[in-house]
Amino acid sequence: MGESQPPAGVREPVARETEIKLRISDVSSFHRALERLGARLVGPGTSRVHEENVIFDTSKSALAKKGRLLRIRTEKPEVLGELRAAGPKQRVLLTFKQPIDNLADSETVGEAYGPYKVREELELEVADPGILSRIFEGLGMKGWFRYEKYRTTFQLPDSKAWAKGLLIELDETPIGTFVELEGPAAAIDRAAEELGFSKRDYILQSYLSLYLEECRRSGEEPRHMLFSNSKSPSQ
Repeated sequence: MGESQPPAGVREPVARETEIKLRISDVSSFHRALERLGARLVGPGTSRVHEENVIFDTSKSALAKKGRLLRIRTEKPEVLGELRAAGPKQRVLLTFKQPIDNLADSETVGEAYGPYKVREELELEVADPGILSRIFEGLGMKGWFRYEKYRTTFQLPDSKAWAKGLLIELDETPIGTFVELEGPAAAIDRAAEELGFSKRDYILQSYLSLYLEECRRSGEEPRHMLFSNSKSPSQ
């Protein structure tokens, strides 16, 4: 038997992503705050994962103009200070994000609901990023922006029921260290407060937007957001 379909006129629930970013100026203090909350690492290996991201769009930026994102991400878990393609296994994800229904006609990139960034997110694990890139290129798109970062993911213990569904994702990037809080809005607010932040500190911009701002401040020509000589940032 085939899979059941929703009744005509009934839309399936939207996979909704709710998140904010916070800029971390003192990484050691942030780790102490996580330890105080009882945060635990999530993921394979050391849980520190190198990400190489490629954003695709048409020559006229048709996706970006509608607040949409099409991205291929290659994740390589770190093992004892090294990056290895095997054990733990690398993973390739195709991600598509777009405004949710009542923002579908927005021309603004990075739509927000109040102090949160909220979008529909569709994600799929794929086998070969090279073939997928060629398919996109055949459809008239190109990978026009690359950025990399190291992500370490944490969750709070079950004893903190308010944090159910919350991910705390620490991102080391070429333009500084950030944390993304993703999950229910109430949990985001509570976690931010517990970590020493307020809603005034919430950042809704994408890493691309933050990178472009950094280039303007430093007077550099924007290219790709990559580590110098592909080296890891200092811990």
